[in-house]
Amino acid sequence: MQLPLLPLRGVLVFPSMVVPLEIGRKKSLHALEQAMLGDRSLLFVAQKDTRQDAPEPDDLYQVGVIAEVKQVLKMPTGGSKVVVEGRARCRVLAIHDQGDMLSAEVEEVAEQPDVTDEVEALMHAAVDLFEVYIKNSRKMPGEASVAMNIDDPSRLADTIATNLDIRTQDKQDVLEAFDVHDRLTRVSDILSRQIELLEIEKRISGRVRRQMERTQKEYYLREQLKAIQRELGEADETEGEVAELRDRLAAMEDLAEPIHDKIEREINRLAKMSPMSAEAVVVRTYLDWLLDLPWTIRSDAHMSLAEAEDILEADHFGLKRVKERILEYLAVQSLSSNLKSPILCLVGPPGVGKTSLARSIARATGRRFVRISLGGVRDEAEIRGHRRTYIGAMPGRIIQGIRQAGTKNPLFLLDEVDKMATDFRGDPSAALLEVLDPEQNHHFSDHYVELPFDLSDVMFITTANVLHLIPRPLLDRMETITIPGYTEEEKLNIAERYLWPRQVEQHGLTDSQIHIGRPVLTRVIAQYTREAGVRHLERELGTICRKAAREIVEGKKSRVRVTMQNLSRYLGHPRVRHWAAEQNPEVGVVTGLAVTEVGGDIMAIEVTTMPGKGQLTLTGQLGDVMQESARAGYSYIRSHREHLGISEGFDESTDLHIHVPEGAIPKDGPSAGIAMATAMISALSGQRVRADIAMTGEITLRGRVLPVGGIKEKILAAHRAGITEIFIPEKNQQDLEELPANIRRQLTIHAVSHLDEVLPLALESASSETPSES
Repeated sequence: MQLPLLPLRGVLVFPSMVVPLEIGRKKSLHALEQAMLGDRSLLFVAQKDTRQDAPEPDDLYQVGVIAEVKQVLKMPTGGSKVVVEGRARCRVLAIHDQGDMLSAEVEEVAEQPDVTDEVEALMHAAVDLFEVYIKNSRKMPGEASVAMNIDDPSRLADTIATNLDIRTQDKQDVLEAFDVHDRLTRVSDILSRQIELLEIEKRISGRVRRQMERTQKEYYLREQLKAIQRELGEADETEGEVAELRDRLAAMEDLAEPIHDKIEREINRLAKMSPMSAEAVVVRTYLDWLLDLPWTIRSDAHMSLAEAEDILEADHFGLKRVKERILEYLAVQSLSSNLKSPILCLVGPPGVGKTSLARSIARATGRRFVRISLGGVRDEAEIRGHRRTYIGAMPGRIIQGIRQAGTKNPLFLLDEVDKMATDFRGDPSAALLEVLDPEQNHHFSDHYVELPFDLSDVMFITTANVLHLIPRPLLDRMETITIPGYTEEEKLNIAERYLWPRQVEQHGLTDSQIHIGRPVLTRVIAQYTREAGVRHLERELGTICRKAAREIVEGKKSRVRVTMQNLSRYLGHPRVRHWAAEQNPEVGVVTGLAVTEVGGDIMAIEVTTMPGKGQLTLTGQLGDVMQESARAGYSYIRSHREHLGISEGFDESTDLHIHVPEGAIPKDGPSAGIAMATAMISALSGQRVRADIAMTGEITLRGRVLPVGGIKEKILAAHRAGITEIFIPEKNQQDLEELPANIRRQLTIHAVSHLDEVLPLALESASSETPSES
């Protein structure tokens, strides 16, 4: 049998069902016209994809329904409305595209007339489930209850499937079930699943309704409470809080318009919120931060240079360069108000007074002091803050410090800037680039505040122990001032003027109860402390005060006098041993100079020779750079053997062993180059090295002496050890200006550019008892 085919989208026609349809596609209209010319029979087949306007044969299912057109109504738009009645199921054997319409060869499927007991039981189950579905569903039409009175099992299944709100695919599965038993089973399964979904939907709907009722109830009760408070003349808590915020905003003078508008918008938002909502708490906290920030408040800075100089001198001994830089800044600021605040970086070992110096600068400039420790900070949000969308969000440390200071021009101390780290949370040093750039920080943006804050009036001072750990872009934005370790004389003055009086006062003592002399302080510095700063020295002085306080309280003494003889009773035996200069000239032993983390020190460089094959052995935990310096000196000796008076063939018959004592301590750097070369020449030539000299400098293969660092610390260590004559590189001559004048007068310092200038002064004539080779 061949019939005109009409594809259906999103709807199915079942046998014995009367269905109204709208037809608008051209091929479908032609198929309808063809059916009307015949016996009004049409084949209805559902599309697999409802989005296709021109389906191909492969886009249609293989089972459809033969229906009779009962009524046709032409529409003004060109389409038609039809009423069709399904007649029978059919299999689609072939589909033909005739150009203007689709047609198909079909085979009609006959229904099973027999009703078995099992089929009848399935009918009862389907009717019961359908009845439950109708009760729970709000979308079922009233005529759906007609299915309760149908006795034909086939028609019952089709009627239930027609009235169910399910997918087209599920309805197609019911249509393709030719066996009535299978069809009723599928309908029952679909009904059971739909009833479960309706139960879930009902529970969700009930929950939502209860929540809405509770919210409406709370709103109604709040409105009643407001009305009662107004009748009683009591102010609403929220209204009072909003009024307070508006008063605080009005009290802020000269506030920029964007900032004022932002705060006003947030206050208006808060006024419309429930005071118990979580969002209201967030907005209230945000407003507190915005209103507490000193957008326009400045502190009056001191401009008197004399007063500032007196404060700096009273608080710190020495530190001439730092004090000069601060006074220069104040002098320029008194002439020009447009000067950007400097970004100073104080670099020096621990305990030299970097933090206390920043406090003194704040006093001298009349600024509020804020200290932020950056040691161990590894999160960028610590600097820039968190977005307000995060729970517990807060501004960064910069904005927190501004709020703490209460002015927009405080002095910020960013302590331990070289101790910052980087991980997956970002690079805090990169966030500091904007903070420490005077050309950018007038619009510093914090993620929490979301408004630009002017940091150009803030005076930033950073501290660090070493420079190489500070990222280069960050270091480029700062003016570096190096604070070297203190000399023993400077430590003595600091102890007399600051440390000892402070410890006496902190321990509840008076000058009449305890006394310590200058020689005793000198011994404490020399034999009980080993540091570049004075932190350990202050602890030792505190120990003396504690023991003295105990003696006074116990009644053993009314006045304690600390002397050289009883010092060990308070501090124990001396714990620090300094290297002393050699007493007598020796072959192969040279005094070198070094810089450690606690200041300068001397070190003996020993060289010995032995029969061998020309090998060079280095011991004493020497680093790679120091080993390379020794090899460079050895190569210079081999290439200038005749000039140095060393016998021929030593590099094939003599082994050299270079050792630097205190082998447990790692040593590195190029500054011992000329000392090791001189020691090797002494050992190979048999000439003794003078005991009263020390030397430092890097050596090249041509014997040139290159500059090194830490000249001041090295010379002070040599002076402490009893050295009277020192060799330094010629290009380090300008570093001598940092030495105290009294120490320069006690030393003979040679500025040399080549090893040949060192050897005549450092080596004595060869001893007849000491051979040149051994």
